[in-house]
Amino acid sequence: MCHRHQRIGTSHRRTVATHRRLIALSGSVSREPGPSIETAGAAQLLSFIEHDTFYPVGNSGYRPAIRGTAVANTETDGTRSDAVIEVNFDGIVGPTHNYAGLSIGNRASSANAGAVSAPRLAALQGMGKMRRLMAMGLKQGVFLPHVRPQVDWLRALGFAGCDAEVLSSAWAADRALVANAISASSMWTANAGTVSPATDTDDGLCHISVANLSTMPHRAIEAVQTERQLRLAFSDARYFQVHPPLPAAFGDEGAANFMRLVSPAGGAAVEMFVYGEGQAGGFPSRQHRSASEAVARRHGLDLRHTLMVRQSAAAIAAGAFHNDVVAVANGHVLFAHEQAFADPRALYDAVTVLVPDAVIVEVPADRVSLDTAIRTYLFNSQLVTMPDGGMTLVLPAEAREHADVWTWLSELIAAGGPITRLQIVDVRESMRNGGGPACLRLRVQVDAEAFAAIDRRFLLDGAACDRIEAVIAREWPEAIAPDDLGNPHLWEQCLRARSALTTALGFSPDEI
Repeated sequence: MCHRHQRIGTSHRRTVATHRRLIALSGSVSREPGPSIETAGAAQLLSFIEHDTFYPVGNSGYRPAIRGTAVANTETDGTRSDAVIEVNFDGIVGPTHNYAGLSIGNRASSANAGAVSAPRLAALQGMGKMRRLMAMGLKQGVFLPHVRPQVDWLRALGFAGCDAEVLSSAWAADRALVANAISASSMWTANAGTVSPATDTDDGLCHISVANLSTMPHRAIEAVQTERQLRLAFSDARYFQVHPPLPAAFGDEGAANFMRLVSPAGGAAVEMFVYGEGQAGGFPSRQHRSASEAVARRHGLDLRHTLMVRQSAAAIAAGAFHNDVVAVANGHVLFAHEQAFADPRALYDAVTVLVPDAVIVEVPADRVSLDTAIRTYLFNSQLVTMPDGGMTLVLPAEAREHADVWTWLSELIAAGGPITRLQIVDVRESMRNGGGPACLRLRVQVDAEAFAAIDRRFLLDGAACDRIEAVIAREWPEAIAPDDLGNPHLWEQCLRARSALTTALGFSPDEI
């Protein structure tokens, strides 16, 4: 095959050089993780290769890989019978949504601790995001808020009596315990579990491992109710296997530390598990490598197509408590900050060996700092494949409001790469607690038969959205201040609100 090369005009070359993006390498990942790699400067010579892909060349040591003709993306919303169907399952923001500042290492959570929250607005913002993705032609599902307050957890800590007595005595003894028991953090379903599509597993089933979230007390109590919902939604054993959480000693934070790449032309995908080590900047590394390895084993993955990737200590110290705060993948595209990984070059080497037509969109620190990326949640965006095969980046409004971020994104779209559209959504209430668009959803990829086997009560259409929003408008508290967490009337209101929602969606009280 003859490969065409085209020299970029000066102005275009300058724009892309300052991005230092779209890198393809070859090699292995056998060496130990090391420091972040310095990338090419703005003056580097660039070449334009087919696929509209730019590769830095020069002193950085990066070299271009020559590609053939581009192929159509086959990861669509499922309009063809043989297509992969991706469903985003968002967590409905629960009626107890509040700003207790429980999440160590989560800068937004800490910064807004003690503020007055707006649960009704938060839930409606989340529904607005779901409606937006449905309008884009994508499949959308939901998971329900967990029962809160979690009185049984407080009983296990020694508080006795009826529910009201347990809560009152716990509030008098240690308000932080009640704040943990009443948290609405299950809304961030990217932490519900890790999902391996059937095409990646040795038994041809879609495997889902419930995350134990053992690092943070308010999240560690989620696993029981999360598992109940996952087993109900994906109960058909012909297509799904749901695994219980790993033992608590193996910290597992679910899909927030997981990425997957696959060629548009088909073939084996690569699953990437991102982990941390030790303390970084006083913050814990929540995902243990041993947990990631255990999930890969229980899912029956081909270890030749499975990567264990170390997150950079700088990212964790800066507030990237999960990998999805600094990187996201979709189809054959990896979108990441320059400082996301401990050894980005080794990762890019391995990725492009396993997925030769992978495109790596790397945002340089001199264009968007790590601090800015985390404050705006540029990477905690949903990168989705549209029905026409193009990719859209679904961003929080905060990304549009920051000049450096929006300028870089505008240049990215103008450069004509695989990410062709930007979609802004308003999820400010979630953002103030440290969760952007990507935190709010769990991606599940299935074929048409498996999609038909999902419990329909967890899948959205316009009528279901209407029912959910009506319950939220009627039952959700308008505001919660810190002292309200000890109010018995709030506890009762939130339990009634959840009960009304489950009834509206057709669930019996003992079912979910």
